Amino acid sequence: MAKVKMLRVGSDKSISHRAAVLASVSLKKVIIKNYLFADDTINTIRALSQTGVDININGLDVIVNPKGKYSLKEPDDVLNMGNSGTGMRLLSGLLSGFDFLSVLTGDASLRKRPMMRIINPLRQMGAEILFRYGGLAPLSIRGKRNLNGIKYKQNIASAQVKSAILLAGLFAENDVCVKEPFKSRDHTENMLRFLGVDCVENNNGVCLGNNRVPLGDCEIYVPADISSSAFFVVLALLMKDMNIILKDIGLNETRSGILRILSQCEADYEILNRRVLNNEPIGDLVIKSKSALKPFVIDKEILPALIDEIPILSVLAIFCDGVSVVKDASELRKKESDRIKSICDNLKTLGVEIEEFEDGFKIHGHPGHKINPCKIETHKDHRIAMSFTILSAVSGVNLDIDGTQSIKTSYPGFFEHLSYILS
Repeated sequence: MAKVKMLRVGSDKSISHRAAVLASVSLKKVIIKNYLFADDTINTIRALSQTGVDININGLDVIVNPKGKYSLKEPDDVLNMGNSGTGMRLLSGLLSGFDFLSVLTGDASLRKRPMMRIINPLRQMGAEILFRYGGLAPLSIRGKRNLNGIKYKQNIASAQVKSAILLAGLFAENDVCVKEPFKSRDHTENMLRFLGVDCVENNNGVCLGNNRVPLGDCEIYVPADISSSAFFVVLALLMKDMNIILKDIGLNETRSGILRILSQCEADYEILNRRVLNNEPIGDLVIKSKSALKPFVIDKEILPALIDEIPILSVLAIFCDGVSVVKDASELRKKESDRIKSICDNLKTLGVEIEEFEDGFKIHGHPGHKINPCKIETHKDHRIAMSFTILSAVSGVNLDIDGTQSIKTSYPGFFEHLSYILS
């Protein structure tokens, strides 16, 4: 008889960041329900507190008592964003609208990640930004109260770039529009509208209207993170006689590409209790183990909706019956680690047949794949660490995984939840 487990994974990291940032410049109090208290999101509220925002914590809730759109104050120290590219890029956009000096830095990994993609549009809008050679952090930002409007066409679909421009656009009087080749996650747009800001989407583009004042006086509910859920989705599929009900999962179509992969694999899943809270669709995801899974293909069309899930999907591909392909994914080389290289090098060490390309890889899988016990190099990348921890669990092979402390950046309860599911 199948084991049935029910779990609410950690709250959504992307929505937690955005809720804190937008609440800080709202007119009235905002209560953020079920905020994610991970290293990345804690660094965001700490940085906002350094700019004078009144932020209190009550259990799992964050209570923001803002003083209006123009109320932030110059921080008296550097804002350390830790490992969070989202936090750094969102705050760079927000702080570009204030006529004071801000300096943002992060850990060694974050200081290697590309920032020109936000620096260029924010400079066009009138912010003065200094940076290290190559467009790297630390970033020194002196914004201005009335920024220029911008009509910006992105070469890649990036929610962080789009969001940085929209946040800066709150402090511009002229037209602010962003166009993408494919639609990236739209949590910022959803939250802007929920808070009363005019925000119109059309054909992979988004523009701000006349009303650019977030109102507040509301609660923002943060659903469970679909990217964190993906680890337990794969665990359930690959474990024998396992059913998992994942509660309150965010099902935003710009994030739920993994469901399309499950359909490609002919996996056994269903969604129950669908609803919408603060413009975000939510539901309960039921996953059942299955011995025969078909291979899958990830390309540029689906990539923005599941880019964070590719490490754990590479684990799934090992046990699919055939060749799975990831392509058009060169952006993975610019994450917390070079994820293409991290995945390929580790899978080769495990004895998996994998071909590496500049923009992805090809995995030759089969259901009864046996892996070699070995050391896993995570390069302090939280998603690599969690993915190979799941592989160790489903294979029964004790892998020596380094750098698991990085998991705290996004999912501090991961090991506790894994122990519960396996118990």
